[in-house]
Amino acid sequence: MELNDLTYKIIGCVYKVHSELGPGLLESTYEVCLEHELLKAGLSVERQKVLPVVYDEIILDAGYRIDLLVNNQVILELKAVDEMAPIHTAQVMTYLKLSGLKLGLLLNFNVKDMKQGIKRIIM
Repeated sequence: MELNDLTYKIIGCVYKVHSELGPGLLESTYEVCLEHELLKAGLSVERQKVLPVVYDEIILDAGYRIDLLVNNQVILELKAVDEMAPIHTAQVMTYLKLSGLKLGLLLNFNVKDMKQGIKRIIM
C-alpha cells in the first residue's frame, strides 16, 4: 500500500476514535482503541514496539517504545496533552531515525477538533 493511501486510512481511524471518545482521556485509552480500529480496517499493527539503539556496534534496549507501528511503514506517536511541544516532534524524528522509516504521525487526542491534533513528520 502506498504511504499516502495508508496514511489516509490511518487518519480515518484516528477521526473515528476521536469522534467516539472525544478529548480528556488517557493516552493509553486512545492507543488501545486506535489499535482496534486499525486492525478492523485490515492493517497490521504493533503496539509498544521496542525500538533498540545501536551504539558501538551493539544493539541496546534503551527503553524506546513506538506507540503504534502500522504496516511496518508508519510510526504513530499518541499524546493527550494541552499543547504540543517541540520535544514531541523531536521524539518522532528520533524514532524515524532509529527505525530507518520515513513517515510518522504525531497525534494529540486532547483537542476539540482532531484536525488540529495531527502532525505529519517526514524524514
